[in-house]
Amino acid sequence: MPKSGKKKVLIVDDATFIRNRIKKIVEKIEYADVIGEASNGDDAITLYKELKPDLVTMDLIMPQSDGVKAIEEIMKYDKKAKIIVISAMGQELTITEALGKGAKEYIKKPFKEEDIYTTIERFLKA
Repeated sequence: MPKSGKKKVLIVDDATFIRNRIKKIVEKIEYADVIGEASNGDDAITLYKELKPDLVTMDLIMPQSDGVKAIEEIMKYDKKAKIIVISAMGQELTITEALGKGAKEYIKKPFKEEDIYTTIERFLKA
């Protein structure tokens, strides 16, 4: 559970090592806590509704249901949701679709730690 006053972050990626990398970056932001992790779009939607995070990092290509579907469902549930897509290159159509569905920003994998840090920080302060 996050300490009071901390911003809540949900990390969604099917790769455990990517979730762990993002988690380590978020932990460096003193006013943010990772409150949940999901490895597919269905779990992301369920956890969003349960945990009500301030920010979601979302992969697009995942088993079961993808990130675009999850973004669409989360935005239907909460029009103010802040979702940052972190996904691999070569998916321009999917990226455009994700941004069209309500994602706020897109960061390409492989990512630089400072890109994740500054983007998350900017959206949590907004």
